[in-house]
Amino acid sequence: MIDIHSHLIPNVDDGSRSVEHTLECFREAKDAGFTDIILTSHYMTNNYETDPNELITWKNKLQEQIGSEVKLHSGMEIYICNELGELIKDKKILTLANSKYILVELPMLTSINYFDYVRYHCETMGLKIIMAHPERYKMVQDNPNIVKEYIDKGCLMQCNFGSITGRYGKEAKKVVKHLLKKDLVHFMASDCHHKGGVYLDIPDIMKKLEKMVGKEKAYEITTLNQQKILNNEDI
Repeated sequence: MIDIHSHLIPNVDDGSRSVEHTLECFREAKDAGFTDIILTSHYMTNNYETDPNELITWKNKLQEQIGSEVKLHSGMEIYICNELGELIKDKKILTLANSKYILVELPMLTSINYFDYVRYHCETMGLKIIMAHPERYKMVQDNPNIVKEYIDKGCLMQCNFGSITGRYGKEAKKVVKHLLKKDLVHFMASDCHHKGGVYLDIPDIMKKLEKMVGKEKAYEITTLNQQKILNNEDI
């Protein structure tokens, strides 16, 4: 499996608090069956604005620490804003594993009216938006069918493994099940922030996932599509 969403660079966002905790997360990921992890620290204007070069340096140093145990890649989870296009042009944003794919987070409790504007700017730069954990957004919980509208506009969907077991509440669990059964999920990912978290639950989650969508589809949304990001291929 390949994880495209994690917060394991220490002390740059609300994720890992130490190198030791990060290294333990990598061990948990390896034991759960992950071969690659994209390190997607938050980018949020006026909150988390870590320099991309710092994140790349961290990635390289952590890779030295773990050797070939797990392959690490750079990235960001970018909180959507009107200025996203300018941030990309100014090279303040990292795509996923230096590909054409960017991981974008939307507001949890409110909707936005400028998404099409941001999407258009990304498309003009040849970038493809992956929406992070749509099952957690209130607007999706209120109307799960809106996800298909986003997909029809060219977006891809990444859901969290933990939503399957209720880690983010009953509504997120209900919605992720709906999205999976409707074939509206392109990627599953950990969104791991700390040791002793979701990686330990992966064996149980995978059994539930395969029961819901079948082994072939489970492989597609945990490994195959993720590999296409690493290869910068179309999905």
